Formats: sequence, C-alpha cells, structure tokens
Amino acid sequence: MPRQTLHPKSKTGAISGNASHLYVPADGIVVTAQQSRFHVDADLSAASLEIDIKDLSVTVQNRDLLQHAHLRLLEGRRDFLIYEGKSTLLKCIAEQRIPGLPLNLRTLLLSQTSQSKSLTSPTTTTLEYVLRSDTKRELALSDSSLIQKALEDTNNPLEIIKVYRKLRHARLSRDFERAKLIAERRSGARGWDARKVLNKMEDEMLASELSVTSIDSSVPATTLEEETRLAVEMLDDLQMYLESTAASQSSVNARGILLGLRFTDDKIDGPFSALSGGWQTRALLAAALFQKTDVLMLDEPTNYLDLPSIIWLEHHLQTIEDTTLVVVTHDRTFADKIGTDLIVLREQKLEVFEGTQTAWEVEKWKQIRRMTKMKEAQDKKVAHMQQTIDNNAAAAKRSGDDKKLKQAASRKKKLEERTGMEVGLKGGRFKLNRDLAGYHLTNRAEIEIPTMDKTAVVRFPLDPPDLRFPGSLVALENVAYRYPKAKQDQVTGINLTIHPGARVGLCGLNGSGKSTIIKLCIGQFKPRVGSVTLHSRLKAAYFSQHTVEELEVLSAANPELTALSHMQASAPELTEQEARTTLAGFGLQGRITSDVPMGSLSGGQRSRVALASLLYTPPHLLILDEVTTHLDSDTIISLVDTLKEFKGAVLVVTHDRFFMRCVVEGESAHEDEDGSDEDEDYEDTGKGTYKAPKGTVYRVSKGNMKIMERGMGQYEEIAEKSSKKLMEGLS
Repeated sequence: MPRQTLHPKSKTGAISGNASHLYVPADGIVVTAQQSRFHVDADLSAASLEIDIKDLSVTVQNRDLLQHAHLRLLEGRRDFLIYEGKSTLLKCIAEQRIPGLPLNLRTLLLSQTSQSKSLTSPTTTTLEYVLRSDTKRELALSDSSLIQKALEDTNNPLEIIKVYRKLRHARLSRDFERAKLIAERRSGARGWDARKVLNKMEDEMLASELSVTSIDSSVPATTLEEETRLAVEMLDDLQMYLESTAASQSSVNARGILLGLRFTDDKIDGPFSALSGGWQTRALLAAALFQKTDVLMLDEPTNYLDLPSIIWLEHHLQTIEDTTLVVVTHDRTFADKIGTDLIVLREQKLEVFEGTQTAWEVEKWKQIRRMTKMKEAQDKKVAHMQQTIDNNAAAAKRSGDDKKLKQAASRKKKLEERTGMEVGLKGGRFKLNRDLAGYHLTNRAEIEIPTMDKTAVVRFPLDPPDLRFPGSLVALENVAYRYPKAKQDQVTGINLTIHPGARVGLCGLNGSGKSTIIKLCIGQFKPRVGSVTLHSRLKAAYFSQHTVEELEVLSAANPELTALSHMQASAPELTEQEARTTLAGFGLQGRITSDVPMGSLSGGQRSRVALASLLYTPPHLLILDEVTTHLDSDTIISLVDTLKEFKGAVLVVTHDRFFMRCVVEGESAHEDEDGSDEDEDYEDTGKGTYKAPKGTVYRVSKGNMKIMERGMGQYEEIAEKSSKKLMEGLS
C-alpha cells in the first residue's frame, strides 16, 4: 500500500508522494500514514465514527514522535493518552493532518492553552459565548433569520433573491473547498476525475459570483418565482435541522452545563470578558461540551476546576453518547473513574490497554516481575545443565569415549532448542506450532522483559536548617480576615497549628478562603481579629497556582530569559554549576536550561523551573497551592515520593484527590492489585529511612475551617452529594 503525506499548507494539506521534498510547516510537524483505496473512499463520508490509521509517523522539528504506529479510536469509547507527545497527536487529529481521516468527521480539541476570543465582544455574555461556539447551529440560525426577514420584506421583492443567491454562493464556496481537499488527496485516475469535478465547480463558482453581483429590476418574473420557491425550501431545510438538533433547547442545555461547572447566574448572564482567566477556561470547557462532535478531545479539562465541578464533569462525560472521547489529564482519580481504554505513547509506538492507567501500571509491573523471575530461574537452570554437560564432555574426552561425547553434544543441542519461553500464548505449556509461527533460528521465543519508561525524577534538599529552639512553625488562633472595602469577613474563627514536619491539607470550593488562610500563615495578611504567631526563624516557600503565569509575564518582557538565567537571578549565591544541578533535580538538563527561551517551555517545564527556584535550599514550611495543574502524571508521582522524604512541614491546597491522599494522608503512589505497597519494585530514587507522618485534611467552606475526620474521602462524599443535588435540580 502506498504511504501518503499531507502537505499542510492549507488546513489539511495536500499529498506529496516524495518524502524527501516535504513541505515543513512553521510548527515543524510532518505526518505520514498508510492509505488504501478504502481510506480514500472514506474521505467522502464516514459510515462509522471509528478511526483506524496504520503506519502512522509523526515528526516534530526533525524529532520522531511516532514511527509506523497504529492509531485506532473505537466509536463511543473513552480513551486516555499518557506520556510525551500527547498534545501533538491530538493537534494532528483536530487539524485533519492525518491521511485517512474522513473529511466529514467532526473533531473538536479543547487545549489547556485555548484562547478563543473571536466569538466575544465587550457585551457578549458567557451564555451567548457558549451558544455561539456551535458554529453550525449559529450559521443555521443566521441563514434562517436572513431568509425570514427577506420574505417578510414586501416592499422589496428582490431582497429574497439577493439573500438566496448570497447563501447559495456561500454554500457552494464551502463545497468547493471540500472538493479541493478531495482532489489534493487523490492521485491517478481517481485524482483526474476529482480534478475534473473541481474544474466544473470553478465555473459554477464564477457563475454564482456573477449572479450575486448582477441583481437588478430586470429579473424575469419566472426567475423571481422559482428562486423564491427555492429560498422557502432552503428555509424549511434549515428549520428541520434546527428542530432535529433541539436548537430550541440549546439555551437551556448551555445554561445547564455552565451551572454544572459551578457558574452562578450572575456569571452566566454577565459579560464573558469580565471573567478571570480560570473562569474563562471553564467557559471554554463548557463550549466544548455544548457542541455535538464525533471525536471530542480534551487536554487537561480539570485545570482550574474545584472538586464538585470535577465530579459533575465525570458524570457528564459518562453520559455522552455517539461521541468518541479522548482525554489527556494529570488527575489520576479522574482518569480512573471515567476511562475505558488507555493509549500509551512510548518508544514511538501507540500501545492500547483496555483499562485504567492504574490498572495498566499494575499489570505492567506484574509482567516485569513475572518475566524477570522466569528469566532468572531459566538462567540458573541453564547454567546448571551447561555445567553438567561440560563436566560430562570433559570426562568423555579424558576416557576417549566417543559415544559419551556425542551424547553431550546432543544434550547441548536440546538445551539450546528448549531455552526460551516456557509458557504459551494462553498461559499453558509452550507449543512450537502454535506459539511461534514462521521461520526462526530457535524453537522458542526469547524471554523478553517488558520495560517501563524512566520515571521522571524530582529531587531537592530534604533537611531544613535547624530552628535552634522548639515550637510550632505557624499558629493561628481564632483568626478573622476581611479584605479592604469588603462588607464581611473572608474567613473567620480559624484555628490552625503547623508543627515541624507536619502534613496539612486544605480543600474546598474556589473562593472559599483557602488562599487567604495561606497568606495569613506566611504573614502576608494581618488578621482583623485573633492572633497569628510565626516561628522567629521560619523559612517558608510558597508555590502559588499563579506562579506559572508570572513566569509567562517575565518571559514575555524578556524573550531571552532562560531557565538557567532565571535560576541565577532568583538565587545569586549559586554558581552556574550549582544552578544547573538544582534544575537537573527537576528534570531540566542540558541545552533546555541555557539555550531554550522560557517562553518556549511547556507549562509543566515552567512549573518545574518555579519549584527549583523555591527549593534550592529546603524551607521549614513548603506551601503548594495547586502545584499539579501543569505537571504530568510521572512528575506528580516523583514529587509525591520526594515529599514523603522531605523533613520539613508541607501545606497542600489541591483538588487532586490522588495527590492529597498520597502527600497528606500517607497513601502509597504505587500499589499492586491487592493494594499492597510496591515501592520496592520501582526504580531506586535514593530513598532514605525517613517517613513523613500522616497529616490532617481541613475543609474550608463559607469562611470556616473544619477537620475532615476521614480525610479526602469524606470531602469527596460531600462534593458528590453537592454535585448530585445540582444534577437533580437541572433535570
């Protein structure tokens, strides 16, 4: 079968048969795939929503992301992507860069960096923004409105002709663009036919454009009558489409999604431009959920969502029908709750696993342990048998017994033939004719031990400096705080004591007062009532959820700023080598630290730069406010492991249930199928003997703080009830 490459000058690109003369777009992404006549036929219409692309290769800036991979997305499944290159693959699908994707396949990508402002004006409400995001629906509403208005204009009978011809020309233009894509994708005789169709449509386009610009009072009455009839038929078709898509209920559906994401009526009916960055991100998510698509791709959809919103999103995604869902997320619990399949992008291939990421990791480590034990046992057995054969052969040579020499040679041959896999494909005894088809040099397959990608390593100094005298790090007693010009307190009656080495977690809705409590703990705010006592030698490090945004502002003001130069500016006492070593502890090494501008780094890389600049010397109190937002799953697990060894106190604010349970409540980040700790099977990261104490989780609600006796699980139950009550109200 021929390989075809999309030439990405246009949205989808044109085919180039010579890979050595590929046009490389500005983003450096080149995509090739195998196509058969079946795939070419499928370009016209998709009988199924299934995506099945073989021999897929993706190159980014001359670096191979995928090589001869098989991409298959089954209709109605909920797939999760993990490991490097996920967002690039989603981008290629969304922009129709992959040959073999049907042209009429409706795809939608919500990226964590999406900034769609073209649908807004200063007066556009959040509800209107979500409604306008469905461009097909908006176009149908606009076209039907134009026709209705023209039909009602009895003073100007030519108005309906102008409107009809204008809309007809717009439709023909869209059909023409699609015909261009088909002609670009085809070659040979089929390509010749497609280009003949395209040439014919070019003539129709010229005639249509002329008809739009040449309307005057001399239009024959028969033409006026005929085109008026056609305009009425067009209006009927538009109204049937709007009825079939329940357009009359669109406003109700859009409002329901916004309410599910915890928008208040004031925010829904207020201007979109007045929303903060986090709430605009929620509105983007609402717009993606509102639209009807065949393939919905969500890149980090839980960013900036509180736990009730995340739980509502879990339920909502589980109810979506006739849509293939592809998700990239760092939230392990969210992924495990709604995922049906896992797509692992590793070693330039796509590996599909039916189950969750946690189940995949458990199964992978079980395979590694099983195959390792099998190979060790067989190596030991082979070594013993080989020693016996060698001894018999030596004895036979000394005695000159040719018969025993032949016997030793025969045993050696049998040993070589029987070395390898002892278990068949179905778990039974190995059979050559069933389990090793084809021509091979040995009678059994070699024992191959599966590999896991090297886990990201997060390392920083673990021992804070001596406090010299005992005492609590932070003590808040009956504290209340009110923002200037506010009519009521943001928080009140807060009592919190943080001792050295303690683990404390704060959970609650956005805006409930968690950040206010943090700023009271570090002395940034002074209480209106009560007292705040800080240890005189306290050194605190505060990672805010806005830290990455601050680095983006810095990099925009100084385009030449790199991770290394920022590190040296943040810690002038460090030498260049010490600064590089610190950054390497967060997975940032080599040229990426000194040659790549900060503005070109990913959100996760900028997060690691921020952490490095905070933790090059260990603090007594480390405050992490939504630190997982831009980090990938492997980095989060490595951070969890290191925080368990950290001897300072940790205050965590997060909606990530997995992170809270591991860091504050002491659960293991690595479990087998029985829930037992499997840390010993993971790569050695230099673990010490220190074990952080189990901490306390507090819920902040309406300015008050209450201990969750059963930890994050208790708060999850509260959020589940809140989300369920909201869904019942919406129904």
